[in-house]
Amino acid sequence: MAKHGKRYDAAQAQIAPGGNYRPLDAFRLLVTQEVARFDTTVEAHFRLGVNVRHAEEQLRGTITLPHGTGRSVTVLVFAEGEKAREATEAGAQHVGGEDLVKKIEEGFTDFDVAIATPDMMVAVGRLGRVLGPSGKMPNPKTGTVTFDVGKAVSEVIGGKVEYRTDRAGIVHMGLGKRSFTPEQLTENYAVVLDEILRAKPASAKGKYILSVSVAQTMGPGIDIDPQYTKNLLEEASA
Repeated sequence: MAKHGKRYDAAQAQIAPGGNYRPLDAFRLLVTQEVARFDTTVEAHFRLGVNVRHAEEQLRGTITLPHGTGRSVTVLVFAEGEKAREATEAGAQHVGGEDLVKKIEEGFTDFDVAIATPDMMVAVGRLGRVLGPSGKMPNPKTGTVTFDVGKAVSEVIGGKVEYRTDRAGIVHMGLGKRSFTPEQLTENYAVVLDEILRAKPASAKGKYILSVSVAQTMGPGIDIDPQYTKNLLEEASA
């Protein structure tokens, strides 16, 4: 068993054993737990009753968090001409065409999200082996292959994030920072939960949301009762 530091152990001791918290109560506890000397990222982990070996049961999409993610996002756009100018004006930090494709082939990966105009995808397709495993490959399903690059860049900077199931059927989602208020984290969580419920595959059988936990970087997980799906702020104080 891995050993944890004193801060982790102190935070773990505050969590009721075996207890499923209401969302706002969980975030009220989490923001009081100082497990690192920096503003940690808060994540939610949804373990779902889906069989990801079947393509129709793999979840993937995008969602805009009402309070954003709390972190700056580096956006790269594959575009040329007027669309390149549009991307730059919207705030993209890296914009280019074939030159940018070659730069990535040579090892450049210092960005969080990649967006491409459809006409650039022939060239960008060469980067599948590089960008695919890290989840950075532009994809029409997530709105990152589009001619409306200005809007796409603005949405990403404003808090639009991608979600997907991993090989174990778990969706990992950043909800913000520990410096957020518990109410802000709860509202971000509510939007994510509603999206996951909306995206339930028709072929999924049995219990859908098996468990939910939230945690901050370097901190212990806090189990959330998944039955609290609506009016989370009111339910927490009921």
